[in-house]
Amino acid sequence: MKKVSIVFISLSLMGVVIYSCKKSFLERTPPGSLSAVTLSNVKGSEALLIGAYSVLDGFIDGGGVFLGGWQSSGTNWVYGSVIGGEAHKGSDAGDQPDINPIERFEATPSNDYFNQKWKICYEGVNRCNNTLKALAAATDATAEDKKRITGEARFLRGHYHFELKKMFNKVPYIDETIAEPNVSNEADIWPKIEADLKFAYDNLPAVMSAKGRVNKWAAGALYGKALLFEKKFAEAKTVLNNVYTSGVTAQGTPYKLLAKFQDNFNAETKNSSESVFAVQYSVNDGAADAANGGWGEVLNFPYNGGPGGCCGFFQPSQDLVNSFQVDAVTGLPNLVNHNATEVKSDQGLKSSDPFVPEAGTLDSRLDWTVGRRGIPYLDWGPHPGNDWIRDQPYSGPYASKKNVYYKSQTGSLTDKSFWTSGVTANNYTLIRFADVILMLAEAEIEVGSLSTAKDLVNMVRARAADPVSWVKNVAGTGPAANYKVGLYTAFADQATARLAVRYERTLELGMEGHRFFDLVRWGIAATELNRYLTYESSQAINKRNYLLGATFKANKSEYFPVPQAQIDLSAAGGTAKLKQNQGY
Repeated sequence: MKKVSIVFISLSLMGVVIYSCKKSFLERTPPGSLSAVTLSNVKGSEALLIGAYSVLDGFIDGGGVFLGGWQSSGTNWVYGSVIGGEAHKGSDAGDQPDINPIERFEATPSNDYFNQKWKICYEGVNRCNNTLKALAAATDATAEDKKRITGEARFLRGHYHFELKKMFNKVPYIDETIAEPNVSNEADIWPKIEADLKFAYDNLPAVMSAKGRVNKWAAGALYGKALLFEKKFAEAKTVLNNVYTSGVTAQGTPYKLLAKFQDNFNAETKNSSESVFAVQYSVNDGAADAANGGWGEVLNFPYNGGPGGCCGFFQPSQDLVNSFQVDAVTGLPNLVNHNATEVKSDQGLKSSDPFVPEAGTLDSRLDWTVGRRGIPYLDWGPHPGNDWIRDQPYSGPYASKKNVYYKSQTGSLTDKSFWTSGVTANNYTLIRFADVILMLAEAEIEVGSLSTAKDLVNMVRARAADPVSWVKNVAGTGPAANYKVGLYTAFADQATARLAVRYERTLELGMEGHRFFDLVRWGIAATELNRYLTYESSQAINKRNYLLGATFKANKSEYFPVPQAQIDLSAAGGTAKLKQNQGY
């Protein structure tokens, strides 16, 4: 959606620009300028709506305005995966140092990463509201136009507020009726997020005119997710079941799991039957600074010699890797203590040193999620280990993989004009159909339908069990590792079912930016993340020394601090409208 050239306009949108002279007939609107009059029609409303979509990736670069990037990436790789224990910041200690205290749960309100995320999300809100204002004044809009455009704008506004709510908790809700956006953040905004998403679900058409546009079913998926966050499980079940049974893609084809797990992360197979809600990326389209590509992921590639050319960030944790160990007989994971044994790594070894990868049984999704030595890394050949790691003693031996492009796609699905080939056309899928299935399973468990939940979880696992979804060895003659994925026969009780579906989200959605927010909404963040911090900082070989002494503080660390810069800006008459979160 970022192909349009109006991505920067809303910073001063609704002010009418008119240069005045003494003679009224000399009053003119400068050619090319934007005004309320120019935009208050269907065409203008559509343009503004595309601008609202364009902020989904967390980045703006156009017309002299530059905002966001990896600090505010729509993938939430820092806030969802690094903070959720799936990954380390990576690189070395001195690069992007603002992430260091975030990873240790010691960040302060002055950390600019938080301010960038806040600004990008409210820029998205602003663009949605400007769309609605222009539409309200459009005399050429049909009832159908108004219903659809309003539905899309309110969906996006709900999404941006949802992002803010799950990160900061205490945030203002801003709609098109608010003339002065400096409002308090003391009210709970869940009801208003829910209202926006429900309106979109109730009013958007099932089929849309273009890929990337939100339809009824994408709105239902995010609405159902919001209901899960609010613990409205029966309502969530109803909505998510409708998406599961009746949902179709924007082009009208039924949602279904792709045959190959890996095709969810390939630019050649994007906008597939499994893509419910995705950020649209494109490259080599003339945009300055490759602004329409996956800019927020540009740091997250192996350091030397491999794809991307930069920069060694976003390195999977040993704790995540260990999660993919399975029982040799059943093919099921250890739901209670996945760190009882450890997957073998090449920590401490040079690439020239001999190494044989782990021989134990593993879930096949590991090697599409994590790059590890000796295992083929897409079509780049076997991951060489230390030669592709910037600082192995600091952040470990692993590399991210789901965000990485294939060598054969270099220059066609990566931007040729940018200083690194790490800006790609590989969409970020905010909600996959597999996610919908697992959210529905979660809702079924909470209302007591354990058998139905088991069948849903097994549907996702069955794909991982199919050898077509396995990484092949270098010769292409068999699997690259000892893969085995079994199906659950039954859930003994609700507690076991909860463990299973929560664990499955790690295996299926690992490194996709969801983990931290899942842990918080389940109420187990303190337990899980303190366990993780202790494990990652105390291993004999893979110890991450920089995490020693780090602690997740219950009733504080669940949310990030409201940016101090925003509190300062909200001051009126010496009193700030925005209040800080507890403990900061």
